Amino acid sequence: MEKYLKIDKISDISDDKWTLLSEEIKKGSLIIYPTDTVYGLGAIVTNEQSINNIYLAKSRSFSSPLIALLSSVDKVEEVAYVSDKNRELLKKLSKVFWPGALTVILKSKEHIPSIMVSGGDTIGVRIPNLDLAIKIIDLAGGILATTSANISGEATPKSYDELSEAIKSKVDILIDSGKCKLGEASTIIDLTSDVPKILRKGAISIEEIEKIIGRVG
Repeated sequence: MEKYLKIDKISDISDDKWTLLSEEIKKGSLIIYPTDTVYGLGAIVTNEQSINNIYLAKSRSFSSPLIALLSSVDKVEEVAYVSDKNRELLKKLSKVFWPGALTVILKSKEHIPSIMVSGGDTIGVRIPNLDLAIKIIDLAGGILATTSANISGEATPKSYDELSEAIKSKVDILIDSGKCKLGEASTIIDLTSDVPKILRKGAISIEEIEKIIGRVG
């Protein structure tokens, strides 16, 4: 299939092309695609070589983990353990902020490639608030290992036009959907410690989160 696809809405692409795209992703191709926050660089979570290729494409340190973008809440426990304590917190957060710009850190399951989580035991998960992104993630089986689509050190791309030629040349599939509706990175919250902890401030404020689950660190 062609490398570049201009897609503004799901109906722009025929069923045959969606099938081809699914086959490409499942065989390990790298894809740049839009999310609600910024453009992402993704690969199927079960292909360790493809995840390695993400790091190489970005010139990214292997000490910086990728996150798992999901197509639905049902997919969380395919990649992460949810304890009884975390389950209630996750339920409250997901009800308000998913799909949306909140990444949640949980204990990762053993089958997740070590390279994806930088040898650690936690994984970030998020459901983007964009139908096109959900469709693409669904084509990958509902889980897509993802990071921002930029060479490390470059500005994070908030639109297709902001993607560098360097990063575009490193991938197999380019999805152009113009500007991202938020244009700001997700907020990251860690639920694996005694008190939920904000690891990165982003599109969702700490105050919004504390209204839902109480004090955070």
